[in-house]
Amino acid sequence: MRYRRLRIEGASYFFTVVTHERQRLFSGPTAVELLTGAIAKVRFRHPFEIEAQVVLPDHLHAIWTLPEGDANYAKRWRLIKEAFTRAYCLEFGKPLRTPTARIRGEQPIWQRRFWEHTIRDDRDFAVHADYIHYNPVRHGLVDTPSDWPHSSFGEWVERGVYDLAWGTIEAPALPDWVKQGE
Repeated sequence: MRYRRLRIEGASYFFTVVTHERQRLFSGPTAVELLTGAIAKVRFRHPFEIEAQVVLPDHLHAIWTLPEGDANYAKRWRLIKEAFTRAYCLEFGKPLRTPTARIRGEQPIWQRRFWEHTIRDDRDFAVHADYIHYNPVRHGLVDTPSDWPHSSFGEWVERGVYDLAWGTIEAPALPDWVKQGE
């Protein structure tokens, strides 16, 4: 079966991108800074808006809006993964590779694919943004979204979208696809 992705020019998309075998590459600030740098480098040459984002130890979620006339998010993710991988290997050394990865010239940093969802409307956007910002709490990394440093939550508080205490007393309504109890 051939995997198909929906591409709509100028649309907003929700993404989940995972490290290879869920390695906790982003446990320290240096790797997060390398990722941020890779994203900035790609955004300079291939613009897009980061509407919301969270970087967790072994994966990240983001909502991007692409420019009008452009639907090539796959190219952007490929370039980000490549730039991060180069920077990560320079900083931390190359990880051990399987013989197959060695033959293909691959570094075991990222899962090969990523998950995307085309945002359908304002409600869909809001639910996915809530999911992104609440994710560190869901994973037991912090007690409140405001405590997680690698998130756009603070920017959303500054814009007045969230109160600083949002997500502290009760969990937000999350998308239907979220497995409850995880």
